[in-house]
Amino acid sequence: MTLSTDYTRIKYETDHRICTITLSRPEKHNALDDLMISELTSAFQSAQRDSEVKVIMLKGDGESFCSGADLEYLQRISKYDFNQNQEDSNTLMRLFLHMYTQRKPVIAVVQGNALAGGCGLATVCDIIVASRETAHFGYTEVKLGFIPAIVLFFLVRRVGEGRARELALRGNILSADEALQIGLVNYVVPETEIENYSQSLALEIAKNCSPSSLGLIKELFSRIHGMSVNDALSYASNLNALTRMTDDYKKGIESFLKKEPTKW
Repeated sequence: MTLSTDYTRIKYETDHRICTITLSRPEKHNALDDLMISELTSAFQSAQRDSEVKVIMLKGDGESFCSGADLEYLQRISKYDFNQNQEDSNTLMRLFLHMYTQRKPVIAVVQGNALAGGCGLATVCDIIVASRETAHFGYTEVKLGFIPAIVLFFLVRRVGEGRARELALRGNILSADEALQIGLVNYVVPETEIENYSQSLALEIAKNCSPSSLGLIKELFSRIHGMSVNDALSYASNLNALTRMTDDYKKGIESFLKKEPTKW
């Protein structure tokens, strides 16, 4: 196991080809501020560059996954002019976009509250595992005179526009089971089992899945939305052809023909 000491707001460790990024301000319910957003961006970029990492897990220390933006931070940015606010907004946008488009799967492990920006962090992950007893989700910005603007793009893709409209306009908070019902989360498991369950899921992907295939699948999801039917299918067909020429494809087919497990 390798643990990085380069961060003050988060923890970063790698083990068994899994990178675990942990929000680590438990006394503030892992509230987001500009420093945490900067550190998260740096951590995800490091995980992307590390050829030994195949899967990324995002967790929170303490009672909450992430309660949203830090109150002191909110007070500070309320005094910004438009240009300052625009640049600050762009830093969060770049984090969400990087998490969503990078070529390694990201699993959110949600225990406790994931609210406002914290819910946004979970939303842009590929897979969400939630604690049945403690996890709660909500885009509560409307109750503070704010809007979930940046995450809305990703939320619509995840649950559809009808559900996204209700969540954004009501600002209501969902239990883990309610979030599962609308497709916001992928798995709901007991609190006592969530660590082992999430770790097993990450290890399964790391062990059984081709690194290049994982990256190409994420690229495909990132690009096909918004294309016309013909453009999307043409792009997918070209990517299909490209995949057949990769070393991973040749390795996988060779192992399959030999009836041997592929060592990824």
